[in-house]
Amino acid sequence: MYIKKAWIAIIAVVIITPLVAFTKVHLDNEAKKNEARKAEVKSHILKSYVHGAFNELNPEAMEKGFHKDFAIFSMGKEGKLRRYEIADWIKGAKKRKTSAGFDPAKNKWESKFPMIDVVGNTAAVKLELYRKGKHVYTDFLSLYKYPEGWKIVAKVYHKHKK
Repeated sequence: MYIKKAWIAIIAVVIITPLVAFTKVHLDNEAKKNEARKAEVKSHILKSYVHGAFNELNPEAMEKGFHKDFAIFSMGKEGKLRRYEIADWIKGAKKRKTSAGFDPAKNKWESKFPMIDVVGNTAAVKLELYRKGKHVYTDFLSLYKYPEGWKIVAKVYHKHKK
């Protein structure tokens, strides 16, 4: 009986302990990779979206960071789905930036990222946008990772009441 218990203990030490250690290392590595992917997505959104489309009105950053078929989807009257194409948004950003009344110092948006979820080459982001301390928008962005990097492919949003 004593020998049987000793063998069980040896098996536990020799087989199970390394297996548990390997599993923990693997899970830790996956968690680190996922945190790195989340940081990539956040950086991409800050550069292309928050600064590109809002703070700096930078059409080049928008063109680089958004997929060419990107669209904003919003609910119109009577629940009709409306679609706003990236080409139109970029055209509007260029026009606004060159207008006489545009003041970049007054065009400052703050952002918070309550949720970034990355699985493989897809990401979903909940982004809150604030202007002058007021919560203006909650955006839900969808992204895909292409060989050249992340691209924002779609947006739905909620505009908060003043």
